[in-house]
Amino acid sequence: MNFDPLVSEVATIISEQSRSTMLLTLLDGRKYTVSELALASKITPQTASFHLSKMMDKGIVKSEKLGRHKYLSLSNAEVAKVLESLLCLTPERKPNSFREVSRNKEIHFARTCYDHLAGSLGVGVTNSLLNNNFICDTGEQEFGLTATGESFLTTIGIDIQHIRKKRRSFSCKCLDWSERRFHLAGSLGNAILLFTLENNWIERMPSTRALNITNKGRKGFEEFFGFIIN
Repeated sequence: MNFDPLVSEVATIISEQSRSTMLLTLLDGRKYTVSELALASKITPQTASFHLSKMMDKGIVKSEKLGRHKYLSLSNAEVAKVLESLLCLTPERKPNSFREVSRNKEIHFARTCYDHLAGSLGVGVTNSLLNNNFICDTGEQEFGLTATGESFLTTIGIDIQHIRKKRRSFSCKCLDWSERRFHLAGSLGNAILLFTLENNWIERMPSTRALNITNKGRKGFEEFFGFIIN
């Protein structure tokens, strides 16, 4: 059996601690400057630039210039999926302070996984869609969208025909590292995340992937998805 050395090269790239910290920061789907990623990794901007160039060379990270600044982000959803899968194999570090305990609870409950919902909230919404026969488990790598589900999502304002045209996976399964169950990803998962953001059900929190659920969101998730938030 021939071994492809590129696999080990990529594994080596992402295993370095500063690089892995930057990648986990980028896993929230937002764009960051080199300085912001350097701060998150507790290294100098010069060192961060060196690490980021290595990851760009391997197609893990991409950059774009917006105004006077250059912003970094993960190259695509597949990179995010690989990172989330690796987290499933990684033992959690025990929190050393009350602040870390609180942050862990927030991250476990509701967070973004690149561009879709994850944590207890993401898995709960996915289970609700399954239980109501809006999506079905096909036994493959993607969930299937039922006619009932398409009707429901159209009713709440999600344009299914539009998101089907996107050049990416439509409704793929993503293994949730904290729940150890699948949540909905792909363009459909992204559409649901955008729906909750646009309707002020959730709010992004600074410097973390954790999400804050608003009072409107508590009502919305219970009414539309049967997900009760205590």
